[in-house]
Amino acid sequence: MFGLFGKTKAVKVRAVSDSRRFGVAAQSLKELIRKACDFLKVPVGGAHVCLSSDGTLVTEGLFGTLPEHCELVLLSRGQSWKGVVSDLERLLTSEHRDQLVEAVSSLLSDPLSPQRHKLLRDMQRTLEDTSERETRDQDQDWFTGLDTRFKTKSSYMRFNCESRIRSYMKEVLLLFLFIQDLGGRGSRLCTAEGWFTCQGSFDEALCPSLHSINPYSSRENRVIFSTWNLDHRIEKKRSVIPALLECHQNRTSADINLTYFYSLLFTTDNLKLVHIACHKKGAHNLQCDAKKVYKRTVQTGKQQRGKKRRLR
Repeated sequence: MFGLFGKTKAVKVRAVSDSRRFGVAAQSLKELIRKACDFLKVPVGGAHVCLSSDGTLVTEGLFGTLPEHCELVLLSRGQSWKGVVSDLERLLTSEHRDQLVEAVSSLLSDPLSPQRHKLLRDMQRTLEDTSERETRDQDQDWFTGLDTRFKTKSSYMRFNCESRIRSYMKEVLLLFLFIQDLGGRGSRLCTAEGWFTCQGSFDEALCPSLHSINPYSSRENRVIFSTWNLDHRIEKKRSVIPALLECHQNRTSADINLTYFYSLLFTTDNLKLVHIACHKKGAHNLQCDAKKVYKRTVQTGKQQRGKKRRLR
């Protein structure tokens, strides 16, 4: 319609991978796409434009209603645009990380509301990831307050993990003195880069807040990670240990399914890694499986009649 009356519309156009905007004047959508493709070096075949704000496809009819200097994005065949989400995806790629850190740091130097300040500060901490710096010489701030004998992050994290395990073992070791070797499978709870993800409270399949942390990335994250816990779904003190003691009173150690109790106490079959906010302290009201607490053995009718007592 605008082409018929010879009225020119001025808009601003950018490419998907570049936030710089260029002015383009055109009387029709077809002319706009041709000029934009020529200017941004994009093949005309299959090219189209959409609104920068929300990704709405610009048609010839919509073009006539666009306000002057409206911001558009030129897309080649197969490309898509989701508005601000696409810009965030582009900024969060590793190649733009330094630019984003610099921009966030600049914003933090200006007066901000507490809410915006916290948002930017959390973003800055996440972006300033030093998890790849393993030694004390490479990341001295991470080792602040730690004994000088720790020369690498891995050595301290291993020591800290072993210390917590030893403390935990004191509570249950006496009950397992009769366990000789149950084997066990090792499995890591973090990614290769050191990221841990909260698995949600005992009664949830996933963490609704999507908590995650990399204790290797900064001293602050190292300290905060110490508040995370391994939580028993079927509780250790309220359910597992009382059930184990009752089994030991009713049967001989040889009859008890120690592998089952071991899995409840020491493996991720019953343990969930949780952020402190997802660690529910109240009673879980979950009990051991009465069908699994004893080993399955072939019993004679006389033996079956003689064993009346069973796990409550």
